[in-house]
Amino acid sequence: MPAEVVHLVRHGEVTNPDRILYGRLDGFGLTPRGHQMAETVAQYFADRPISAVLASPLLRAQQTATPIAAAHGLDIITDDRLIEGTNIFEGTRVSAKAIMRNPSVWPKLWNPFRPSWGESYKSILQRMMAAISDAAENHQGEVVVVSHQLPIWMVHRHVNGESLVHSPKARRCTLCSVTSFQPEQEPGPGQGPTKTFADDSRPWREVAYVEPAASLLADAVDLGAV
Repeated sequence: MPAEVVHLVRHGEVTNPDRILYGRLDGFGLTPRGHQMAETVAQYFADRPISAVLASPLLRAQQTATPIAAAHGLDIITDDRLIEGTNIFEGTRVSAKAIMRNPSVWPKLWNPFRPSWGESYKSILQRMMAAISDAAENHQGEVVVVSHQLPIWMVHRHVNGESLVHSPKARRCTLCSVTSFQPEQEPGPGQGPTKTFADDSRPWREVAYVEPAASLLADAVDLGAV
């Protein structure tokens, strides 16, 4: 039987003293508070029937997944498809003022539908959906998938029938938040269509969004909305 629920978990707070856009850069692990966030979300899953824990290959996702997997006696399954999207601004401090002062990057900002500054939203969605679908097919019970804000937000918008184009500041996906999805039965005769994961015939619905680490968010540094 396929998994009953897939939980998408965003990583915890990242050590980033220069407050740059770290994207896929190596070496950006969790702060002490980020580790505390990871322990908190692990406690949230402690009594749930978790059969597998998957994670992006980036350090911050691996560190967030570690206490979740340990609590259930599981090894982390690393899936490159869960990684953050590419971005030409990696390694820099990004702001509207900085962009306006640098005409050389303007040609990379002309198309928000792609987006032209990095990996397209469609590409992110397709690889995430493929990874999640495979995880659901290969495991039972409930599966935890640790990824990043933008990839998780693409799944949310797609499953809920919303355009992938959006304002980064409007993302509802805080540090160590959990967005949960459940497979539905195929629609019967006379029923309307249901939203499916990209390249997957199975329909899914979003069933929950929670912030287990909410008490730790007030002073946290979160650059995920860049």
